[in-house]
Amino acid sequence: MTGAAPLPYRRNVGAALFNRAGKVLVARRADLGRDAAYQWQLPQGGIDGDEDPATAVLRELDEEIGTNAVKMIGEISDWLSYDFPPEVVTKFGARHRGQQQRWFALRFLGSDDMIRLDAHEHPEFDEWRWTELSSIPALAVPFKRPIYERLARDFARFTKTDGA
Repeated sequence: MTGAAPLPYRRNVGAALFNRAGKVLVARRADLGRDAAYQWQLPQGGIDGDEDPATAVLRELDEEIGTNAVKMIGEISDWLSYDFPPEVVTKFGARHRGQQQRWFALRFLGSDDMIRLDAHEHPEFDEWRWTELSSIPALAVPFKRPIYERLARDFARFTKTDGA
């Protein structure tokens, strides 16, 4: 592939959704199978066209976990990037080399029954749970782990319970 232009990054947003107890929502990918390693992740998804990242993260939460009962409480202003391993690039038709993401912290304002993984026709996740933010790097696929480590550091202040 010498001389070929590098593949672009797919622009993406991610959501660290915290409950009132300071735990973060992780969800299990429906397309990996129950025996796959690293099945759990935070909600994330692509930015549509010229969509504002803050608008995109709210749309993605509605699409992936069926709720908009949230308020924005923080963000990482940097774009964080990761490269896909070669087998993932091949699987997705070699359109993107990886993802460039903006990450947001949000407080969940609803009750657990307001999280609906089946709210849309093609659910991305088949199970979810609340967990400690510090545990998310170990749940992440290795190529995403540096980003999850950054989230665990930068969003640690949101694990404090606030009753809000």
